[in-house]
Amino acid sequence: AKSEKAAAMAAKEAKPANIVETAIAAGSFNTLVTAVETAGLGEVLAGEGPFTVFAPTDDAFAALPEGTVESLLKDKQALTAILTYHVVPGLLKAEKVIGSKSLETVNGQSFKISVGDDAVMIDNAKIVKTDIVCANGVIHVIDAVILPEMES
Repeated sequence: AKSEKAAAMAAKEAKPANIVETAIAAGSFNTLVTAVETAGLGEVLAGEGPFTVFAPTDDAFAALPEGTVESLLKDKQALTAILTYHVVPGLLKAEKVIGSKSLETVNGQSFKISVGDDAVMIDNAKIVKTDIVCANGVIHVIDAVILPEMES
């Protein structure tokens, strides 16, 4: 009984995972986590927040043209611009997202939201899972990487 009590106390003391810890634990966001760490955004997304992250899966990154991820990992400025385009300040659950026509991202640009019969889209990405609540925000899973307008 003593060990059960100790385990219960330890569980009570454990904080809910932050956005980065949640993404790592999920196991399907390895490319996103690598990109976030490469861009130096890990500390920000592990920070106080709150943030709403539209998180592309590993499959979403794999669907980009061949070599895209590798070249982005070498271009910190472009990588940061793309990653911050997937983050909205504040905690916006699905109903709030669906009720919006567009949302301004941390990048400064906005993406469009469209609600169809069978899907909610942000730009060209379908939201496939919503409301993964973390200690410092919420994650919505998307099936494609969305791209901001890039200055040339």
